[in-house]
Amino acid sequence: MSGIRCFVAVELPLSMQGEIRRIEEQIATEGLRLVKPELVHVTLKFLGDVPEGKVQRVTEALSHVKMAPFPARVKGMGAFPGRTVRVVWLGLEGEFEELYGKVESVLAPFGFEREARGFSPHVTLGRVARPGPQINRQISAKMAVLSSTDLGSFTVDRFFLKKSTLTRGGPIYDNLASFSL
Repeated sequence: MSGIRCFVAVELPLSMQGEIRRIEEQIATEGLRLVKPELVHVTLKFLGDVPEGKVQRVTEALSHVKMAPFPARVKGMGAFPGRTVRVVWLGLEGEFEELYGKVESVLAPFGFEREARGFSPHVTLGRVARPGPQINRQISAKMAVLSSTDLGSFTVDRFFLKKSTLTRGGPIYDNLASFSL
């Protein structure tokens, strides 16, 4: 099915990009594809290809998500799924689960399936193309040094419906809509 590749996300403050770049420089490992600091975000819901005629209805539904702005903190580092590193992430503290639940609820009538693995709020720093013991050891050693990472706090007062265009140079994200909390 063709359409507009979309996801729902919270953006991090621009002021954190320099610190994210510094962390990425320290964790850089051959085989780990890092996310450009300016593209780092908190994915609440990946929608996939949404038919153009449905985007406006999705936007309208998301406008009904209501909750108070909340404090959040970017703190800690980890990897999914566990022993075999596929995704390296920064941890988050805050009411992201509540926001995620509200987004899921308003989008359920449109046929978007709930995440089977549950929701674990995080900021993806990089992905491993070919997992294996050697890259696991390298990344784990670097993560151990950075485990107490704390980028500080910010207020989540809005979220976005974003368009993702995949290119050879990496993804390009555009905001389709912004929603205030």
